[in-house]
Amino acid sequence: MKLAAVELRRIELELVTPFRTSFGTETTRDVLLVKAIADDGTEGWAECVAMTEPTYTPEYVDGAHRVIRTQLLPRLFAGHDFAAVKGHRMAKAAVNTATLDATLRQRNTSLASYLGATRSEVDAGVSVGIPTTSSIDELLATVARHVGEGYRRIKLKIEPGWDVEPVRAVRAMYAGPLQVDANTAYTRDDAGHLAELDEFGLLLIEQPLAEDDLEGHAALAKRIRTPICLDESIESAAQADHAIAIGACAIVSIKPGRVGGYEEAKRIHDLCATLGVPVWCGGMLETGIGRAANVALAALPNFTLPGDISASNRYFEHDIVTEPFVLHDGRLRVPTGAGIGVTPDLDAIERATTTVETVKA
Repeated sequence: MKLAAVELRRIELELVTPFRTSFGTETTRDVLLVKAIADDGTEGWAECVAMTEPTYTPEYVDGAHRVIRTQLLPRLFAGHDFAAVKGHRMAKAAVNTATLDATLRQRNTSLASYLGATRSEVDAGVSVGIPTTSSIDELLATVARHVGEGYRRIKLKIEPGWDVEPVRAVRAMYAGPLQVDANTAYTRDDAGHLAELDEFGLLLIEQPLAEDDLEGHAALAKRIRTPICLDESIESAAQADHAIAIGACAIVSIKPGRVGGYEEAKRIHDLCATLGVPVWCGGMLETGIGRAANVALAALPNFTLPGDISASNRYFEHDIVTEPFVLHDGRLRVPTGAGIGVTPDLDAIERATTTVETVKA
């Protein structure tokens, strides 16, 4: 594919409800959309999943925007790869995915088939944030609503002071698949406390310790029965291989934006399949553009656990694709159209736009 230009567009979308985790509360999403425009007019779309502030990862949306504009696009237009640019995987993922989408649309090939998907539907899980009121009653009402909607797995965000008792309350009213996500909120000294979660039969505990503390996770795995899943620690197949080898995790969460794109995500999937380690697809409050690509990835065979790929209305009153994602018996249908398989809603995107620039090749 020969590129003619790349459009960088910022949009702002309000979340249906605030989403609180151990590192902060989000009420809106400042999304950087990347549109690759081929010389024949074919367009490829992607979104950058970097957050507004560098509180979850070192990357943040303003920084990603600048890196794409000043570092990645000049290399892309010159026909060079991004190896010389260290880090900035979320920025790289957005550009890589937009160009891949355009290429696949030219070939009339779906992303799902390109990656090797084996399913037409994927099980949908839902991530439940910490109530802004810190109310267990509010938590139970939220979980009950999502269970009634048909979600096949519930994930609870936890942090010190909001862990054992909320989980106990949810487990008392919900017997289905349940897991927790700490987003690095604990330390090695909390091992005894985290072991108290063992009684609830959780699928996993996600990223309890700091992202760079693989040895701590390996030590924790020997002290608790609940399987440890790594998320923030996994940015490449090589890192996944090392973490698994030292016993730091039994399960891996794959976030394509965090690892540099869908091709590296597939490499992690394939490695874990070879090693017998189950994976699931993590989420970053994506719009329908990012969600479509995640659903395609989650249709690969070793994604054996429900991912954080909820329906569009979980986060947004109005999505920015013409085919919003809707639950069908707790599952989402894998797009079969060319590329990511969905059509951007240009009117909705225009209404949400805050800035736009087009960079020509």
